Amino acid sequence: MTQPIFLVGPRGCGKSTVGLELAHACHSAFVDTDHWLQTHAGRSIADIVEDEGWESFRARETAALEAVTAPSTVIATGGGIILAQHNRQFMRENGIVIYLCAPVSTLVERLEAFPEEGQRPTLTGKPISEEVSDVLAERDALYREAAHHVVDASASPKEVVIQIITALRLACAS
Repeated sequence: MTQPIFLVGPRGCGKSTVGLELAHACHSAFVDTDHWLQTHAGRSIADIVEDEGWESFRARETAALEAVTAPSTVIATGGGIILAQHNRQFMRENGIVIYLCAPVSTLVERLEAFPEEGQRPTLTGKPISEEVSDVLAERDALYREAAHHVVDASASPKEVVIQIITALRLACAS
């Protein structure tokens, strides 16, 4: 598979964890747009948002997406990358988009277990369970619109990778 594979979904769905395993299984490169953006900016996402605002961060996010898109690359995207129509269209036209879908309870459990991995500032200022529920309700349709395939991300990372590889093989066979 030489097309880039874009992993989309909310915080806590496993984009980075699954992405690393998928890249290894497919003998591909792996890039996380959030990590790439922070490395190139020399600042955290929280600092960028605090200093420049969400609009500037979203523009940087789009630039990062375009910069890292390359053949034979698995790309873990930021949870809000699908908010921009341009990004949804770009990913669909330039690769295969996989939505890692998980119930709110799973997302909250993961975010509470590994709070340092949520390097993003709060989007709503609400408690994590309410924020995850509200944000997912707002974005689920956009994730689905962008996706070529939707997989159950509540399983273990290895099981999610198997689901993705199976979906990709089935798509290639048809």
